[in-house]
Amino acid sequence: MSRILIVEDEAIIRSALRRLLERHDYRVDEAGSVDEATALDPQRFDLVISDLRLPGEPGTALIARAAPVPVLIMTSYASMRSAVEALKQGAVDYVAKPFDHDELLETVARVLHLQASRRAEPPDVTEPSGQAQPMIGNCPAMQLVYSRIRKTAPADVTVLIQGESGTGKELVARALHQQSKRARAALISVNCAAIPETLIESELFGHEKGAFTGASAARTGLVEAADGGTLFLDEIGELPLDAQARLLRVLQEGEIRKIGSVETRHVDVRLIAATHRDLRALSKTGEFRLDLYYRLNVMQIDLPPLRDREDDVLLIADILLEKACKRHDREGLRLSRAARREIHDYPWPGNVRELENALERGVILAEGHLIHPDDLGLSPPNAAPPTPRQIPLEPEPAKADTGQGTEGSGEDDLSLEDYFQHFVLEHQDQMSETELAQKLGISRKSLWERRQRLGIPRKKSPRRKNE
Repeated sequence: MSRILIVEDEAIIRSALRRLLERHDYRVDEAGSVDEATALDPQRFDLVISDLRLPGEPGTALIARAAPVPVLIMTSYASMRSAVEALKQGAVDYVAKPFDHDELLETVARVLHLQASRRAEPPDVTEPSGQAQPMIGNCPAMQLVYSRIRKTAPADVTVLIQGESGTGKELVARALHQQSKRARAALISVNCAAIPETLIESELFGHEKGAFTGASAARTGLVEAADGGTLFLDEIGELPLDAQARLLRVLQEGEIRKIGSVETRHVDVRLIAATHRDLRALSKTGEFRLDLYYRLNVMQIDLPPLRDREDDVLLIADILLEKACKRHDREGLRLSRAARREIHDYPWPGNVRELENALERGVILAEGHLIHPDDLGLSPPNAAPPTPRQIPLEPEPAKADTGQGTEGSGEDDLSLEDYFQHFVLEHQDQMSETELAQKLGISRKSLWERRQRLGIPRKKSPRRKNE
């Protein structure tokens, strides 16, 4: 419930505004002046609504004292110029008196929603080693992830995390668990792709002694082991159909039955699932149960690939490099300017996991105190020179039949493929990968893929002694 501070010297207006806001589930405190508002500590609130003209200091004096809490200024129609000045001083918005109730409520809701989205700070995650650290990244896509984690974690509902391999899905699962009501209970993580299909049901649901050949003793399944806590099923798209049916029973009824047993047992488990596959598409081909998909997809969190987090790449690289240096006792190593440019321009098909591996290589192979591009091992292998007139990069427009054969298409006319090769080789010394891609009208990922396909190596930046 959001807390709002009303600062208004006229008691009748203050009381009416308070009743209006409390009817819409806001917690409201009152003050009659800037001094009274300051005594209540405006930074403890989610929003300050203040009249512009107050005894003593004007309402705009609260803008600095309440920061970063937003201040909404109230003013009369005759004082529009003053309202504009208030906006220039940092007020989030203004409302004119006498105000329309619906308009005021809409403005309050919009300001609070905007403030909540801006406050989406990276959640702290405790690693298996016991060390707690915040998730890394400040780009808008990750801000949305943080906001979704903050809202979803306490709700105790099933969550489906979707994203490419290496984007950090297990990290999000740990953040959800550690911010939930089950944080003191166990988090059991299972990679469905790492367990043989013949054993997955036994691993998840357990078995009785003698249930099948080799079952020499009864075994408790991982679902039961997570009772009271959270079960994280990574790569759930690889789960066999028989195991999917059993899992659906757990979600619908909260019951499990061991293999070879006639008894069922009630379990209280929160399920978090993750996949890099399109479960809805798999359900259309019969590879994944549609009813299970709907049970899993109560809340969905989409993790962006690293190539879409351009502003975060170097920030993540610096933190991962520091960890790698500590592991290998090579503290003090840093990335050269060329290496940083290489990391920034690379499309990272393996996402954060690939970035971490590249930095690990760099720490091991680096000579001196700088890591250079060659140490990272990111450049695609040199392929054989392309044969002339390969299939063009893009479909070429159909040519009208002029009856002149092919005489009009001499060797001086460049195909799209030839143009790409010519442009890249001519400009790569002066342009970064990002600039090349922009000039060609393609993404950095497409540029990288076409370099690989056509065997055009990236220009190696010379190592500099004092770089």
